[in-house]
Amino acid sequence: MSIDPYTLEVLRHELNAVPNQVDKNLTRTAFSPLITEYKDYAVGIVDATGALVSQSRGSLLIFAANALGTAVKDGLAIYGVERLRHGDIMITNHAGTMGQHLNNVAMYTPIRADGADGERGAGELLGFFCVLMHWIDVGGIVVGSCTSTNATEVFQEGIQFRTVKLVSGGLRVEEMFRMIEHNTRFPKELLGDVAAQMAGCLMGRDQVLALVGKSGVPAWHEAVRSLFDNAEGRVRAALAQAPKGRFAAEAFIDDDGLVLGKRVPIAVAVTIEDNRVVVDLSGVADQLTGPMNAGRNGGAVAAARIAFKYLFSPDEPLNEGDFRALEVEIPDGKFLSASASAAVGASGNMMPTTVDTILRALAPAFPERIAAAHHGSYGAHIFFGQVRGERFFHLDTCVGGWGATVSSDGYGPSRSNVHGDTSDVPIEMQEATLPFRFEGYALREDSGGPGRMRGGLGVVKRYRITGPCTLSLRFDRTECPPWGLAGGDAGAAPEVDVLRANGEVYRTFNGEHALQPGDRLAIRTAGGGGHGPAVERDTALVQADVLSGVVSVSAALERYAVVVDTDGRIDAEATRSLRARSTPEASYAAERVA
Repeated sequence: MSIDPYTLEVLRHELNAVPNQVDKNLTRTAFSPLITEYKDYAVGIVDATGALVSQSRGSLLIFAANALGTAVKDGLAIYGVERLRHGDIMITNHAGTMGQHLNNVAMYTPIRADGADGERGAGELLGFFCVLMHWIDVGGIVVGSCTSTNATEVFQEGIQFRTVKLVSGGLRVEEMFRMIEHNTRFPKELLGDVAAQMAGCLMGRDQVLALVGKSGVPAWHEAVRSLFDNAEGRVRAALAQAPKGRFAAEAFIDDDGLVLGKRVPIAVAVTIEDNRVVVDLSGVADQLTGPMNAGRNGGAVAAARIAFKYLFSPDEPLNEGDFRALEVEIPDGKFLSASASAAVGASGNMMPTTVDTILRALAPAFPERIAAAHHGSYGAHIFFGQVRGERFFHLDTCVGGWGATVSSDGYGPSRSNVHGDTSDVPIEMQEATLPFRFEGYALREDSGGPGRMRGGLGVVKRYRITGPCTLSLRFDRTECPPWGLAGGDAGAAPEVDVLRANGEVYRTFNGEHALQPGDRLAIRTAGGGGHGPAVERDTALVQADVLSGVVSVSAALERYAVVVDTDGRIDAEATRSLRARSTPEASYAAERVA
C-alpha cells in the first residue's frame, strides 16, 4: 500500500516516541539506583522477525546495537509465532545467545493486532515491546554476580533463564517469581525492578497498539518498512562517498582479570567496498580463562555495530536498517565470540577498546571524523557488605576523557563509548546509604593527551571509608593508555591507590580488597588522546588551560613548549625561542604520559 507522506512521518515519529516515554517511566518506578540513576537498561520495539524498529535515547549503546532483537529471535526459535500470545511476558539472559553477562535480563511481550472478531490481541503478530535491565544480583559466587574477577565458567556467575515465560496469557507464573526471589541476595530491590520492567513492557505494548488502532495494520507495516529503508538509504549514501580499501589497527587490554599481566591482543581489519563494510575480528585473542569474554552477539557484532553507527549514521534514530550494509567476521572460540559456558561477567569491559580499535583502523579513511582514543575502561569499582544489618551493593564505573578530533578538544569527562548517557548516582544519595564519604571529586590535571587539540580530562575521586566493606575493582588500559592521532600524545592512564589507616599505600587495579574505617581510596581515571602535535597548539589555548587548572605550568612547558608563570602570564619571547627548537616530530616521538 501507499499512505500519504504526512501520516507516515507522524507515525514514524510516534514509533520513536513510545520507547522514550517508557524510558522515563522506568526511572520513576524502579527500585535500584542502577536503573533509576545510572540508567543501565534499554527500551525498544522490534518487529515480528526480531528486527529493531526503534529504541529509546536513554538506552545503553551496548544494548542498542542488537540486544533486544537477539532476545526476541531466541524466543521465536523456541516458541514459534503461534505460542507467543497476547499477555505473555518472556525473559532471557542466556549467555549462549545474548552473549553478555547474566545480569542483563531482556524482557519482552508480543504486540498482536486485534482479531477479526475484535478480540483483543488475537490477530497478526506485529512485533514485540522490549525492556532490558541490569538486574542487581542473580546469584553466583560474588555479590552482584557479574563482578567476580576470577570466575572461569558462566555457571559460577548466577542463574540463567533461557527464554522462559514470566507471565503466560496475562497470568503470573508464580514458580518463576519464586525462582527469581530465591536466586538473588536482594529480593526486595530486584522484584521492584522486575515489576517496573513488566509495567514498561505492557505500557509500551498498549501504546503501540493504540497507534495501530488509529492508523491501521497496513500503515504499521508501511511505517516500519519506511524506517528500515530510510536508514539503509542514509548509510549507503554515506558509504558511496567513503574511501574504499582495507584498513587495520591493533590495541590490547591488560589481561583477563585472572591471568594478570598477560596482554589480550585486539587486532581488527575493516574492508570498505561499494555496497558493504566488513569488520573482521578474526585477529582478536582466543577465548580467555577469566571472565573477560563475550558471546558473538554481545561481543563482536555489538562492537562492530556501535562503530559502524558512529561513522555512517550518527545523528539519526537507531533501527535495523542502519546495519544492512554491515558484515561481521569472527570464528567461534574468540574472546568476542566465546562459547556458551565461558565466564562472561566482564563481557562489557573490553568493548570500549574494541570499538576504539575499529575506529583507529579507519582514521586514515576518515581523518576529519575519527577522534583519538577515549579513556576506554569501564573502571568498575564496587562496594558491598552490610549496613545496619542489611546487605548493600553499589556498582559504579568511571567517567574519563574522550579523544580530541582534528577540530576540537576532547569531550568529557564522560563514560565509555558503549555506555551513552549514563549518569552518576548523586553523591548525596551514596553518602546517605553507603559506608563512605567523598573527600574530593575533581578534574584530573594534565590527564588529557597533549596535542594541537587536547584530549578530554579524567577525574580524581577520593573516598574515606566509614564502615567495614569490600571493594571490588576491575580497571583496564593501564598499559595501553588512550592513544593520540596525527602526532597527538596519549592521555594519562588510570591509577587506583588504596591508602590504609595505618599508613600503608598500594596501587591496584583488580580483585577484592577488604576496607576498614579510616582507609582511603583514590581513583584517577584516564584522559583522552590528543590530536596533532602539541607544539602546534595555540598558545592562548594553553594559557587558558593553565588558568583553569586543566594543564599545569610544568606540563605547559614540557609538553606544549609554552612558558607560563604561576599567574598564567605567557613569556612570549621565551615561548617563541623554545618552540623554534621544538618540532612536531619531536613532540610526536616523545610518547610521554602526564
